[in-house]
Amino acid sequence: MSVDELRAYGLVEMDDGELRQFLSSQRTGVLGLPGDDAPYLLPLSFGYDGDERLYFTYLLGSSSRKKTLSERADVAKFLVFKVDTMYNWQSALLTGTISEVPESDWDALEETLSGAWRPSLFDSATLSGDVAVFEFRIEEQTGIKHQGLPPALEADEG
Repeated sequence: MSVDELRAYGLVEMDDGELRQFLSSQRTGVLGLPGDDAPYLLPLSFGYDGDERLYFTYLLGSSSRKKTLSERADVAKFLVFKVDTMYNWQSALLTGTISEVPESDWDALEETLSGAWRPSLFDSATLSGDVAVFEFRIEEQTGIKHQGLPPALEADEG
């Protein structure tokens, strides 16, 4: 079924304000980068500037596929979603460009990145590994949500 067909069941599109609020309240999503034979998908935490940019901190090993694919990507996608129940969920799909942030600019991003969720093992690992910060500039965004029961299951209020 298409989004248009699902409207009859209570699905609604988020406006820009709702999308900004949703992205501001979330900390994780899935980054999709073009791969050689299939998309390369990465679960990542992010910081959001409240407007048009997300920031990711990459923990790098001796070779980093995510860094290599990020550097050569002309376009990337990022999916953020939250599911509370089968009738109460939201998702945002963002399309944009991704580029590495020079280390000299990291201090300016400290507040934006401070809210990003990170697994505790990353805190220990960052002491011994290389780190890079990447900026995802949002060029297109769509968001949908369902909050409540489908109309057929809602009680009549008459």
